[in-house]
Amino acid sequence: MTQAPALFIGHGSPMNTLELNGYTEQWRALGRCLPRPRAILVVSAHWFIGATAVTAMPKPRTIHDFYGFPQALFDFDYPPHGAPEVAQEIPEEVKPEWIGLDRDQWGLDHGTWSVLAHLYPKADVPVIQLSINALKPLDYHVELGARLAGLRDKGVMIVGSGNVVHNLRQIQWDRPDSGFDWAQRFDDATAEQMSRDPGAILGLTGHADYGLAVPTPDHFIPLLYVAGLAAAGEGAEPLLRGYAMGSLSMTCYGVGAGILADVEGQGAAGLPEGVPADQTNI
Repeated sequence: MTQAPALFIGHGSPMNTLELNGYTEQWRALGRCLPRPRAILVVSAHWFIGATAVTAMPKPRTIHDFYGFPQALFDFDYPPHGAPEVAQEIPEEVKPEWIGLDRDQWGLDHGTWSVLAHLYPKADVPVIQLSINALKPLDYHVELGARLAGLRDKGVMIVGSGNVVHNLRQIQWDRPDSGFDWAQRFDDATAEQMSRDPGAILGLTGHADYGLAVPTPDHFIPLLYVAGLAAAGEGAEPLLRGYAMGSLSMTCYGVGAGILADVEGQGAAGLPEGVPADQTNI
């Protein structure tokens, strides 16, 4: 079986689900180039809880975990099958770490389906999600990512969905395609680290701009899983670079994707008017 790639996708606003723009068109192009995996395991910034769990239901529900967006987004449904048999393999892969099986609670949140709606728009590949354990230190997530590497040999694609730079309190509506200087500095440092030595990704916590770029860890942690996978194999390369509203990085990375695009993206979806950005849960 061909080894499946791993990806990190900077997902930005959930409105990207419904739009064709410079980012979503590249996500679609990427999906057409990738081999069809046995299943997809997504680490989404939006399942941030006090335990490590993987969805194990045969038909995961579409979760609309955001506020203030148009009804069309709440009506959107992404209906892939789950992969309970793959979920049951994961606790064995990561021993002695523990992972629980969630058979009826979660599903697929927008960090997962806003991206997969473009990578695999037919929803014809089984999908499971791995929670982010908010109680664990950052190095736990890098190490757990490395432990998941064996799944790629079994045809399971691993996708981290978050944003390298994600500061909703600093968003500026008049900067739709640009990033603040501090956002660009941290994003550039991350790209260099992911290419040169992804296993040392936590060195970025000492970067002068880390506090502004990563005011909360939820959107940064999915990158740590991909860094752990990259450190266990062939490194990671940027597939798509760009910014939205000053304080969001839309950068995407590939591990074993066989695509060295490093495209500059434009036109990322924005946010609804009248709702404070830090209350939208993007």
